[in-house]
Amino acid sequence: MADLIFSDPRLAGFYDAMCWGRDDFDFYRPMIMEAASVLDVGCGTGAMLHQAREAGHAGRLCGLDPAPGMLAQARKRTDIEWIEGELTSVAWSGDFDLVVMTGHAFQVLVEDEDLWAALASVRAALNDHGRFAFETRNPLARAWETWDSQEPSTVTNSDGATVRVSRRLTAPFDGRVVSFSHTFESDAWTAPRVSHSTLRFLGRTALGAALEAAGLAIEYQFGGWDRSPVTASSPEIITIARKAP
Repeated sequence: MADLIFSDPRLAGFYDAMCWGRDDFDFYRPMIMEAASVLDVGCGTGAMLHQAREAGHAGRLCGLDPAPGMLAQARKRTDIEWIEGELTSVAWSGDFDLVVMTGHAFQVLVEDEDLWAALASVRAALNDHGRFAFETRNPLARAWETWDSQEPSTVTNSDGATVRVSRRLTAPFDGRVVSFSHTFESDAWTAPRVSHSTLRFLGRTALGAALEAAGLAIEYQFGGWDRSPVTASSPEIITIARKAP
């Protein structure tokens, strides 16, 4: 089940404002514009595909997401294909030049069986020269240690509605996952709305093994959106993989 922040249309409407100025979009956009067919897994509000179409992408753009709240935002644009579901809910067969997962969506694959099934579906979705591009937070950088200390923020959506958003760590890193919550408060609501999330932090070695087992070969890896190399202090593990023979 999708987290409340994604499934509730009222909260989903604030998502793009919460993530304004995303470096990942700037990184992935050239790859998307060069690909004739693109699948955006965990597409959320569809903002990245919206931007690609606005920039002149004339090929097939497909957004996949399990959260109806997010897709309600995405479907405001009708010249893009939108699918509600998981990667494994569609029988893919070499449909795409590029599969992308942005916004650390890869980290919602918490259980091994979910990870393996998703990677198998990615490989099935790629054509023979297809590429898979995604990022996951580097566990060595321990980003979760700062989440409790961040001040609440005020976010305004495109309709002018405002909420106060705070994030709290609910279960620290146990070697695999971190759990946390987002609390949304508004003077227009009778009570706050709380969204609970759990993310998996997969190290570089384990990530490489999972990709290899799924028949995906790493082409490049970067530690930041500036294409710097991966180090112990790098915030990201940004991976571009090809479909292996």
